[in-house]
Amino acid sequence: MIPAAKPMIGDEEREAVDRVLRSGMLAQGPEVKAFEEEFSAHVGGRHCIAMNSGTSAGGFIAASIKPGDEVIVPSFSFAATANSVVLAGAIPIFADIDPKTFNLDPDHVETLITKKTKAIMPVHLYGHIAAMDRFDEIAAKYGVKIMEDAAQGHLASLNGRNSGEFGIVASFSFYPTKNMTAGEGGMVVTDSAEVARTLRLLRNQGQEIRYQNEIVGFNTRMTDIHAAIGRVQLRKLPGWTAQRQKNAAYLDANLKGVVVPFVTPGSTHSYHQYTIRIPGGSAQKRDAFMEAITAKGVGCGVYYPTPIHRFPNLLISLSTFLKPSL
Repeated sequence: MIPAAKPMIGDEEREAVDRVLRSGMLAQGPEVKAFEEEFSAHVGGRHCIAMNSGTSAGGFIAASIKPGDEVIVPSFSFAATANSVVLAGAIPIFADIDPKTFNLDPDHVETLITKKTKAIMPVHLYGHIAAMDRFDEIAAKYGVKIMEDAAQGHLASLNGRNSGEFGIVASFSFYPTKNMTAGEGGMVVTDSAEVARTLRLLRNQGQEIRYQNEIVGFNTRMTDIHAAIGRVQLRKLPGWTAQRQKNAAYLDANLKGVVVPFVTPGSTHSYHQYTIRIPGGSAQKRDAFMEAITAKGVGCGVYYPTPIHRFPNLLISLSTFLKPSL
């Protein structure tokens, strides 16, 4: 069976973990610091703050918005995109996607902007970078912030700029199914030294110096064990991305009867997922197709079967969470 996703862990990752275990320094330490510095080279030298998960990273990008603010997000994404907004006390406003790229549609986003809109959160879904040139223009026009959800966008780029280099903040995930993993973990990227310092305080119980707590914080630190794995994987990421692109080119040229992934001119797709569509198909036809290729040993899945705005629990949580401030 060829799985749809599988972490690639080798001897180098095992040796890195052993090195940390022998050092006795297991919590956030020199490996985390080195991982942040090395990741920075892939996002234009921006500040990088490692977290214990991609969800934590996504949640903390909301540090630059306030309760009651409106943030425009795609309805078609993983639920964590909207969760990060809700957990910050802000209100997610759901927008439609471009059916070619599956990414947030700039034209629809612009129609949703109100005086309460403080940010737009594009998602680089499946490894195709969102229309960041358009979102930059919209942000400048209306005075709103851009916050990138780059959980699936490692090394995706537009006109030579990588994901993570556009918004005031961006979040990455290192979950085992991502293009690179740390076993678990995430990274927040920002061009603001002030925001970076706030995020470092928030992830470490509100302290930068031990026992000198400045604000109310959390424990979302990345361990040195995870950072050591991430450092090895980061070195391999460019080669793996090139192989994914080579594989995608082969499938583009040889698959018949399906709609293969669209790539916007000027974009570099990193193919977190190679997502196809069945032309003129229904859910039943799609499911039959999936059953047939699974029987032939090709793993697949539907990402995502339910738009976020249709999750009743999210809407209930939103109502409950925001009620005191409304």
